[in-house]
Amino acid sequence: MKAIILAGGLGTRISEETHTRPKPMIEIGGRPILWHIMKTYSAHGVNDFVICCGYKGYMIKEYFANYFLHMSDVTFDMADNRMEVHQRKAEPWRVTLVDTGENTMTGGRLKRVADYVKDEKAFCFTYGDGVADIDIGKLIAFHNDHGKAATVTAVRPPGRYGALKCNGSQVTGFTEKPRGDGGLINGGFFVLSPSVLSLIEDDASTWETTPLEALSRDGQLHAYEHLGFWQPMDTLREKNLLESLWNTGNAPWKIW
Repeated sequence: MKAIILAGGLGTRISEETHTRPKPMIEIGGRPILWHIMKTYSAHGVNDFVICCGYKGYMIKEYFANYFLHMSDVTFDMADNRMEVHQRKAEPWRVTLVDTGENTMTGGRLKRVADYVKDEKAFCFTYGDGVADIDIGKLIAFHNDHGKAATVTAVRPPGRYGALKCNGSQVTGFTEKPRGDGGLINGGFFVLSPSVLSLIEDDASTWETTPLEALSRDGQLHAYEHLGFWQPMDTLREKNLLESLWNTGNAPWKIW
């Protein structure tokens, strides 16, 4: 199964970091948060990634082009113009990096990579700025069991996000930004049928509005409730929280 990861936004709420690099390349414990997300998927056997690049996307391409340099010991023989890589620490990953435009919205980015998943029975999809100790295998099994077009992971953080309305596991609607009521919210980590891509009109389409609302209206969206750790990285405070958890050995999302 493939996983699409959004990695092209401007990250304006954490501009202290994103003025020099794209948000998914902000480091937690010396590794980009994008790497942490990919490690979560890889721990559950998902190793084929499509990364939707945009703002400063060349930095993401350069990171993977030089992955051995980042992850391994190397010797440079200047006299012979030769590089020797020691103790290769390769991941079993296939990574496709696609320029989806600097100003494209979330739905538009997903639609731009439709050709890479059009032949899949289903694919994973998430944002490049949040981590969780989610069991991806159970999420995929849940999606396959209910047989509908889409699954969204539902989490219960503090109430500053739009909430999901559910009838059992079926999503029936949305409530905008309830204040601290503990309602379920969209935590990313979707599993989707390629058929949902037809609901996205163009680059200006936001995945979280018209497409998700249409899926919920048609009874095609179910929620997988994740009760464990989930944390986005929207602000410098949240970045520092994740960094602290990692550095103290208390990172709940480190399941590999």
